[in-house]
Amino acid sequence: VLIKSISGVRGIVFEDDSAGLSSLEITQCVKQFVTWVINKNKYFKKPIRFAMGRDGRCSGEKISTLIIDILLESGADVLDLGLTTTPSVQLAIMTENCVGGIMISASHNPKKWNGLKLLNDAGEFLSKQEGLEVFSLKKFKTIEGNQKLSIIDYKTKHIQSILDLSDVKINQIKKQKFKIVVDGINSSGGIYVPFLLSQLGVEVVKINCISNGLFAHSPEPLPENLTQLASSVKEHNADLGIAVDPDVDRLVLVCEDGTFFGEEYTIVAIVQYILSCYPNANVVTNLSTTRAVQDVVQNLGAKHFESAVGEINVVELMKEKNAIIGGEGSGGVIFSKSHYGRDALVGIALFLSLLSTSKLSATELKKSLPSYFMLKDKVLLGNNISFDFPGFIKHSINICKKDNLDYKLIDGIKIYYKCGSWMHVRSSNTEPIIRLIIESEKQKKALEIKKTLLATIDNFLT
Repeated sequence: VLIKSISGVRGIVFEDDSAGLSSLEITQCVKQFVTWVINKNKYFKKPIRFAMGRDGRCSGEKISTLIIDILLESGADVLDLGLTTTPSVQLAIMTENCVGGIMISASHNPKKWNGLKLLNDAGEFLSKQEGLEVFSLKKFKTIEGNQKLSIIDYKTKHIQSILDLSDVKINQIKKQKFKIVVDGINSSGGIYVPFLLSQLGVEVVKINCISNGLFAHSPEPLPENLTQLASSVKEHNADLGIAVDPDVDRLVLVCEDGTFFGEEYTIVAIVQYILSCYPNANVVTNLSTTRAVQDVVQNLGAKHFESAVGEINVVELMKEKNAIIGGEGSGGVIFSKSHYGRDALVGIALFLSLLSTSKLSATELKKSLPSYFMLKDKVLLGNNISFDFPGFIKHSINICKKDNLDYKLIDGIKIYYKCGSWMHVRSSNTEPIIRLIIESEKQKKALEIKKTLLATIDNFLT
């Protein structure tokens, strides 16, 4: 399996290197990306220098060696961050005078997967148009260059940039003497998150923090995968539990009683905190994010906007609307005063600032936020199963017009029901699946919508 999208390239890494994310595919992708950067360099006015890094996946080191060789052979300079996080590579591009970057990670995909996340000279993911340009290139270019390889541990610089943010209340956090359990999924987060917390005066209890890529559970930070974290929080009488995905751009929290704060509510809480500091600021989240964000924004007199799913789509709308905060309900926080990328480390610092200034526990904070019931499901494609998405969209629009319902078509289809519920159906950017999300004030209503929706989808599977 190999998937190319605005999120880059992801695929299964096979031992015999015969398919999926093979050396051949990696080589072609990197050469396409280098050529695209060379073509654009007249606008950059910088040396051709790439930042790169990898998460803790077992296949990452071998892929990293291959990519470095390709970049050097192309005449580019390489800044190798080694074992790192996606937001670290994004920041390094900005601060170390790079024209682009590559992060080797498959994010939340299972451990047999890996991928290449391609980043432009602003440290941001490529737009859909830019991605199409890269993957359409057939002839590759090289340049005359110094072919210099520099190795840098960017951890301290990244963490210091977070501590320098005026909205990170270091002294208040230190006064609270928090005890926090960290599940680093045996990847980069096992190094970076404890280091950040130590700088904030937090007592850290580590689980799965050996960066050997041997994931102790499925790497997607969902409640069913984080039972060890939940029990450890209670066992150690901790104030909070923190989980991140392998490349540390998603943040999920566990309350002091072992219950889940909810991946959707990471962004809700942080939006509330930032708007308390910046009244009337604009906020952007994607179409699949809980309505609770919109409620918080409206209650504080600010403006909320929705983008298509995908980090770059959120970022582009944030820039257009001059939004200070944005993100995704999967635990992704984008704070423009730091950089335009999802960053779990920034999210941790802002969340702890909120806890320390409000003097609330995590459970008390959660109870103070608007509450909705969300259902997430997916329909697997492949194995001769395909989905007539255009037919489904047309059918759904007809229903909306008949029932006088609002809808958006910027990413699949999102329907807003008169009762306040909504549903969103879209093709995944990273897996061969159809994603569906339903949210309602009551579980019963969400289940009713889901039953009808699945029956409709089934009519368009072929």
